[in-house]
Amino acid sequence: MEKLKLGVLVSGRGTDLQSILDASEEGKINAEVRVVISNNKDAYALERAKKHNIDGIYIETKGREREDYEKDIDLILKNYGADLVIGAGWMKILTPFFVRRWRGRLINIHPSLLPSFPGTSGQKDSLEYGVKITGCTTHFMSETVDSGPIILQAAVLVRDDDTIETLTQRILEVEHQILPRTIDLFEQNRIVIEGRRVKILPGDSWRLKYPVIDDVLYSYGY
Repeated sequence: MEKLKLGVLVSGRGTDLQSILDASEEGKINAEVRVVISNNKDAYALERAKKHNIDGIYIETKGREREDYEKDIDLILKNYGADLVIGAGWMKILTPFFVRRWRGRLINIHPSLLPSFPGTSGQKDSLEYGVKITGCTTHFMSETVDSGPIILQAAVLVRDDDTIETLTQRILEVEHQILPRTIDLFEQNRIVIEGRRVKILPGDSWRLKYPVIDDVLYSYGY
């Protein structure tokens, strides 16, 4: 079967990118990363792409209008034939121009249970607020930051002795599960958007096929 072609937007280390690469190479998802785009020339994610023989492209964003550099990104994604675009630690706000062009084919991973704690410091905000449960969310991107229709979520317990570092790491482990699974569901055409809600059509379950993490609650569809 023809593989789903992915374009990945990253700004940092690229651990979520790595989870996609691993899932693809292990045959867990019928998808392949075709191009990795970063606004940070020193992002380790670009090195990850290189190690997997994938083109990694740096886009200069400083001093430029957002729609200006987004047109460059849009053209790159189209040239590589991307079917689905993934924000995997992309630390720039996308404009309505870009979101409209890729609506329904643009997903993001966020380190909190949205709509709680949107923005760039979800783990820190969750911990400082004193919540007992946090987690991560995959969602379709919309014109408003971290507010698009939710696809999958997973709940992670907050421990009394957690630091930002320990909580971030435990959430990351779950991100590395639900992000590839979200891609898998998209590739299987099992995602249906109904207004604000996302319906997951019946099919296989990764909870039955692959190991799960103790004390993590996975949403329906995982």
